[in-house]
Parts: sequence; structure tokens; C-alpha cells
Amino acid sequence: MNREDFPILNDGRIYFDSAATSLKPQVLIDKTVEYYSKYSTNAHRGEYETSFVVNQEYEECRSLIKDFINAKESSEISFNKGASEGLNQIIFGYYGKHLEPGDEVIISRVEHAANVLPWFKLVDEKQIVIKYVELDQRHGLSIENLEKVISAKTKVISLAHVTNTLGDKRPIEEIGRLCLEKNIDFVLDASQSIGHIKIDVQKANISFLAFSAHKVLGPTGLGILYGKRELLEKTDPLIYGGGMNSYFEEDGSYELKSIPTKFEGGTQNIAGILAFKEVILYLNKIGLDKINDYCLVLRNYALQEMKKIDNIVIYNQDIESNLILFNIDGVFAQDTALFLNSKGISLRSGNHCAKILKEEIKITNSCRLSFYLYNTKEEVDKLIEVLKKQDEIYDSLVK
Repeated sequence: MNREDFPILNDGRIYFDSAATSLKPQVLIDKTVEYYSKYSTNAHRGEYETSFVVNQEYEECRSLIKDFINAKESSEISFNKGASEGLNQIIFGYYGKHLEPGDEVIISRVEHAANVLPWFKLVDEKQIVIKYVELDQRHGLSIENLEKVISAKTKVISLAHVTNTLGDKRPIEEIGRLCLEKNIDFVLDASQSIGHIKIDVQKANISFLAFSAHKVLGPTGLGILYGKRELLEKTDPLIYGGGMNSYFEEDGSYELKSIPTKFEGGTQNIAGILAFKEVILYLNKIGLDKINDYCLVLRNYALQEMKKIDNIVIYNQDIESNLILFNIDGVFAQDTALFLNSKGISLRSGNHCAKILKEEIKITNSCRLSFYLYNTKEEVDKLIEVLKKQDEIYDSLVK
């Protein structure tokens, strides 16, 4: 699907690591070159023509993202370096002020480090309590299990929409309704879902949402944070500096600008923001439903063929996802990845920044295949052909 739009694939590489970072379409490349060759000026800093152009396109990107996730207003969208920074922004800037000792935050053992470690830090600093929702036998998250762990002290449920390991999709609209009924905040890490599944932040009653642009055809070094206006207005910035203040005086007095500007101190990734505008338009033209359906077809085909191969252990075969988490029995995950690399196939191996996943699936390291719109059935066939050559894999370990 649209493979011709990705010039990096002209060298014949097979790339199955889009869950880590996606490849980049020509529209992003062209816009990045246009910015640096025609404008190369800051946003909201200059009173001259190229700055006016940048200002307009910068805010057009914010407006497009607002529509993309159905936020109420553009001021609820702010730019940062990535989902990790966005989650740190809200966890320390809002919950660090508003949670009290003994307040409970619910996460799962399958969360990315960015949705675990900041909460652990608040355990140290604020003596909050972390509770884990148990997953079902398919490693999925059910409303029933979530309700079991909620108590009168629960203040926040913080989850990935789709996890970056097992690829399980959480029922966010049901979770949102549950949070509304029980007056609980709902924080969503949308990094793995934003390029596949349409999200309506109002319908799902999401308090805060974060994602990284580089996982959805966008540039590295750009993240998006959404928050309900009433919560953002009570959130302190992580970064203080130029552009985010109205004034500061020698006596120590200062005033911050209103949202979203107060969260955008310093110079942002302007080229990335302008290029990401083109990416959103590109995705809107194709359609997320079409992309997701295509990825599921590829994933199911790969899964079907991998199950026919001896010694392949698959950890998430019963989950509808664009990911396959697997190992070759008796082969260290990184060794499998290195062997596949020697055959021109790229995938991810390791613990995938989800180090307590081992408590769920009882393994520490694994290989992860992830599919996106530019992958093909022919690439899957090549992967299967290589995975069948297990004598070569074991021989490579001996050498």
C-alpha cells in the first residue's frame, strides 16, 4: 500500500520494525527540505514574511491534530520532543501537584517505561500507590479485571491504547465511561495506536493523551500532548524559558503565557511540525481504517505461516494486532535478529522498554515483528523462507 511513497525502500530492505519508528514518506521529506531551504525561521518570534508563513503552518498543524483526535479546541494540543516527554509533563506537572499520599494509580505490567518510571518516581516523592490490573489468559485487559482493582482511593488509570509488545488493544471508550462514573482521570499513551486506529478523545473521556510523531510516519524529536483545558490550566510546564512567559522581573516575579504556549518553551522542532502537517493530510487521504485492515491482513498471514514452522514460540497469537511477539526455541532473541539482519530483514529484539512484561509472559527478551502500510505479502514470504532455515540459524550460533 503506497509503497512508492517511501524512497528508503528503494534499496530493497525489508523493514518490520515500525512499532519502534515508522519509515518516512516523500511528503515529509519534501516539506522538511522546503522549510530549511525557503524559511528556516523560528515560530512566533519574528515580524517578517517568512516568520508569518511559519507561524501559520505551525498553527495549522496544531489544528489538524485537534481534528485528528477530535479535541474540543486547538489550545488543548501542545508540541514537545516525544511521548516520553509528554507523559513526564503531565505526571510531574499535574499529578505531582494534585495527588496525595495513598492515592492510587492503576497501570498494567505491559506498559512502556515512559508510562511506568514517572509514576514510580511519584511513589518516592508523593507516596502514591501503584496498582496493576491483571490481564486475562490472552494477555488482554478487560473491564471486569479493571473494575476489580479500582477502589475509593483510585485517582488515575494510565494505560497504553495498544501495547508495544503484545499489541493488545484496550477498550478505551468503555474505560472512559468507567472513569467518568467513578470520577477517575484517564491517561492514554497512544503511541502504538495513533497511526492505525481513530481516536476520539471526547468520546473516550480521555484526560490526557500523548504520542510520538515518529511512530506515525512523522519526524523524530516531535511529540504531541493533548489534555482537557481545565486540567492543562492547572499543569506546570517542565521547560521554562523563552517564548512561554509573558514577563519576568528582577525581583523574581513572572507570568506564564496561557495554554498551549506555556508548554512550548524554547525553540520547538519547527521543521518537524510543518512536515507533520503534511503527514496528517497524507494519512487522512488514505484513511486509518484502511491502513489498519491492511496491517491485520498481513499480520494474520504471517502468523498463519509462522505457526507451521517448528520451534517458533508465539506469545500473542490470540490477540488481534499488527504485532507478532515471538522467539525461536533455544535461540537468544538478539541472535535471531542478527541472523535476520544478515538476510536483509529488520525487526526488533530485546525487552522493548517493557521490563516488567516478564511477569506476564515469563520471558525477558523476544523478537517483535510489526507491520505498517508499506509492508507486503512478498516480504512476509521472504521472512518465512528465512525462518525455515533453522539449521543455518543454529550453525551461526556455533560459529
